[in-house]
Amino acid sequence: MNNQESTDRIGYYFRKEKWILFIVAITGVLYNVGMAAGPWFEGHMVQYLCDILGGSRKALEMAVLAMAYVLTIFFVQYMRYLKRLYVRKFANHISKSMKMTLYWNLLHRKTTEQEAAGSMMTKIISDADACVEGMRKFTTEVFDTGVVMVSYLAMLLFYDWKLTLLSMLFPPIAYFLAERLKTVVIKNVALSRESSARLHEATLERVTNALTYRVYGQETNRNFAYEESLTDYEKKAVRANIWENAMPPIYQAISMLGAVVIIWFGGKNVFGTGWSVWNIASFTTFFSCYQKLAVKSSKAAKLFNAVQKANVSWRRIKPYLAPVKEESDSGTYSGTDLLVQNVTFAYPGQDPLFSEVSFSAKTGEIIGITGKIACGKSTLGKLLIGELPYEGRISLGDYSFSHQGNRYEAGVAYLGHQPELFSGTIEENICMGVPGDIDPVLRAVCIDQEVSGFPDGIHTVIGNGGIRLSGGQQARIALARALYHRRPVMILDDPFSAVDIETEKQIFSNIRIWTKDSIVLLISHRLSLFPKMDQVLWMENGRVYAGCHEELMETNPNYRVLYEIQRKEAKDHEE
Repeated sequence: MNNQESTDRIGYYFRKEKWILFIVAITGVLYNVGMAAGPWFEGHMVQYLCDILGGSRKALEMAVLAMAYVLTIFFVQYMRYLKRLYVRKFANHISKSMKMTLYWNLLHRKTTEQEAAGSMMTKIISDADACVEGMRKFTTEVFDTGVVMVSYLAMLLFYDWKLTLLSMLFPPIAYFLAERLKTVVIKNVALSRESSARLHEATLERVTNALTYRVYGQETNRNFAYEESLTDYEKKAVRANIWENAMPPIYQAISMLGAVVIIWFGGKNVFGTGWSVWNIASFTTFFSCYQKLAVKSSKAAKLFNAVQKANVSWRRIKPYLAPVKEESDSGTYSGTDLLVQNVTFAYPGQDPLFSEVSFSAKTGEIIGITGKIACGKSTLGKLLIGELPYEGRISLGDYSFSHQGNRYEAGVAYLGHQPELFSGTIEENICMGVPGDIDPVLRAVCIDQEVSGFPDGIHTVIGNGGIRLSGGQQARIALARALYHRRPVMILDDPFSAVDIETEKQIFSNIRIWTKDSIVLLISHRLSLFPKMDQVLWMENGRVYAGCHEELMETNPNYRVLYEIQRKEAKDHEE
């Protein structure tokens, strides 16, 4: 079964980390089997002490036994260290894998349209963390509870199987109680998570709209509403924590009731009147072994609650982990001509923004797209990257695009009219994880000298959204990123809005060289470069008029008027 089919199954995440789990299994068995040696050493040390006081043993024998005990403890604890180290690695890898799957699927689904984004992300990430924690505890306790309990039980049966069966009547009661409380635990944990999501959404809403509330005198009312959300969360969180964390001591107390039976019948064994003949070492070993087993029993009951809690979260996020189904390819990138045929687009519930759009382009061509405000220029560009559904056909060679989101990555590069930079270095924002030399693209967008003047050069951290850069620098860094990741089709939405005319001309000349093996759709409201375009698309009243610059100047008066106005403004500015 491949990853695409398995990401919504728990087994997939365990199989993915099978080698780490193999190390966990080896170290876990060695550690927990070795734990059973503790009661044996404790019992024999008590026996040696009694023998030394009675004169039948020497202190040196006690010292040798103590040294063997110390070495055993050292080995066992080292195995424990290795087991915990690799269990943590297992949990970290699972968390990364699960969250990457969630983020990817959310990006390629319209889930945020059904629920507030803040509430959804809070619940999903919180539930993912709960699932990972449950898987970590399960992996840990399989060995720290399961294997060690088997070891302790085997030792108890070896010393006195009748007394073992009698004293072991109590731990199952703790398990039964934990199972009976399953519904209560699940219910309260679910209510706590829902309240936490509502509180997060209320916090986000309060911060976002604080100014509006203050202006319209509603700040006090919103404060009361927020306090209600906070109080509700506190109550539900406390109730959930009580049921989850207050019960383990009770489980342990129930399990320890068997100690009373051991003292009574074990004492008879020591005096030779019981089911077995014991010395002090046997009694101490048996009692210590049962005591440790009882403690582990309480942890086993706690593990049930942890798994139940994780199961609630797993059921909530499982739909978001299911792989996004992709339609089969209708072709491959065997050619390079772009063909747009009878494309129509309308936002839900509205009239078409544009209809029956058709044009074609060949490799090496730069197509200028322009028109009045809100005519659909940017929307036309987004159709090619799978952001919006449409009617009609768009193809690149033999490959026919459709609204599939991630199907576009191999064929189309996109630069939106907002730069969308993240809080990293200039190099990281351009490379996006693909190593290489960025100096050529910095020169292509005429920002190389400015970057070299920064204290850290290309390693300068630009802040969230590129806040440490000017608007023109932000736009050119984003353009450099698009050129660095060249594709057969390049969509550049208003790349020159924040640069001067001379810089615009130089960058355009460089783009012409850089994209000689690509098709460029250059969306812009500035027409100074449009005479140099191979084609021009003028969008107006839901229609698209295609032709070269000279043809549109002759046949389309609105295009001609806009171009003449901008040319006159540019000339006046130069003068």
